[in-house]
Amino acid sequence: MEHKGEVLFNKDQIKEMVAEMGHILTEEYRDKNLMVISLLKGAFVFTADLIREIKLPLVVEFMTTSSYIDESTKSTGFVNILQDVNRDIRAFDILIVDDIIDSGYTMKHVYDVLSSRGPKSIKTCTLLDKPSRRQTEFECDYVGAKIDDYFIVGYGLNLGDYYRNEDHIFVYKE
Repeated sequence: MEHKGEVLFNKDQIKEMVAEMGHILTEEYRDKNLMVISLLKGAFVFTADLIREIKLPLVVEFMTTSSYIDESTKSTGFVNILQDVNRDIRAFDILIVDDIIDSGYTMKHVYDVLSSRGPKSIKTCTLLDKPSRRQTEFECDYVGAKIDDYFIVGYGLNLGDYYRNEDHIFVYKE
């Protein structure tokens, strides 16, 4: 698939952002029992790079959620958990990781579901945040960068099932 669009974050900018977040999280979670829960599919690239920058023992789990219909770029506002964490989280300090917070529905729903299971603590982390698109009240604890309302792809972010493998993030133009 050919793409056209302006590069928003190049490979080096992403690497620097992730390294800084990893440093902060290493300090924040020192002496805690960290479980990183990555929201699939979009956050897998970011999560893989991020956990390598967190210089602490940690556990990784995955959840798969969906709030989009087929290849739509608009959220339905209803979040389905397609794959859940398969272990007790009460002994852990949870960090939910997503690639981008847009409407806020997914992160808020996952946060509420996991909070109800009684973890020691729970916080959220995203590479990118689009606060202008928020449709529900939600503030993320750790944010790599806030961005304007662009449709972006690359570095795990997708259109349909494509562009996740790009090493940069670009504004998608048809």
